Amino acid sequence: MTERTVFFVSDGTGITAETFGNSILNQFPAKPRHVRRPFIDTPEKAGTVMEEINATAEREGKRPIVFITLVNDDVRSMITGPQCKGLVLDMFRTFVEPLEAEFGVKSNHRVGRFSDASASREYNERIEAINFSLAHDDGQSARNLDVADVILLGVSRSGKTPTSLYLAMQHGIKAANYPLIPEDFDRGRLPTPLAPYKRKCFGLTIDPERLAQIRNERRPDSKYASLLNCRYEVNEAESMMRREGISWLSSTHKSIEEIATTILRDLRPDRLIY
Repeated sequence: MTERTVFFVSDGTGITAETFGNSILNQFPAKPRHVRRPFIDTPEKAGTVMEEINATAEREGKRPIVFITLVNDDVRSMITGPQCKGLVLDMFRTFVEPLEAEFGVKSNHRVGRFSDASASREYNERIEAINFSLAHDDGQSARNLDVADVILLGVSRSGKTPTSLYLAMQHGIKAANYPLIPEDFDRGRLPTPLAPYKRKCFGLTIDPERLAQIRNERRPDSKYASLLNCRYEVNEAESMMRREGISWLSSTHKSIEEIATTILRDLRPDRLIY
């Protein structure tokens, strides 16, 4: 598998093909080489990609795996025809055409996720959520927390920022994040701006050894990064969240996708139905 190449070919960004393809490839132990080829929307561009696929097959002595999301028949036929030396997995033929038959209607065969991003309510909600998350990153602002969907809290470097941005980008969730600092532990209560919104709060914690490793990459040999301090902060943060009745999980061994899905399940289950 490590000597194999996988192509993701799309007339859009290629993100759908890559996301779907990777979910399948993750069932196998080794990691092949990935090649994304977006915006393949003419037969000429498809011909160029086909030549690249065939050259890869020749060089590696094995068929490249090719995930495609191509709407135009002329473009698609270049990649799916017998002249292409890859194993082509056509997501539209596999899923869209059987659904057309089942629903009794033709799909819109739209290129990309949005036909006009500026006219899409979902797209604009995501942009608004991203702007909100950036403005409320790391406790920068306590304004407008009443419109936040989620407020993430935890010690510094526990994964709050990437999780906030993932929630915004993928789910249109307005996620603020707020760091718990030693002064909060001394006071023994949540930061004052968060108290009215405790029901929106979700905590992230992390293994102290892993936290010390991450912090040492940022500030080596500092008290901030010392294992003793990391153990203290994590223990105090977990005690506070337990005392306040705030749900939390450890980010140590979980992906952002798993963390985000858990947060949605616990705080915004309505966003799992759309």
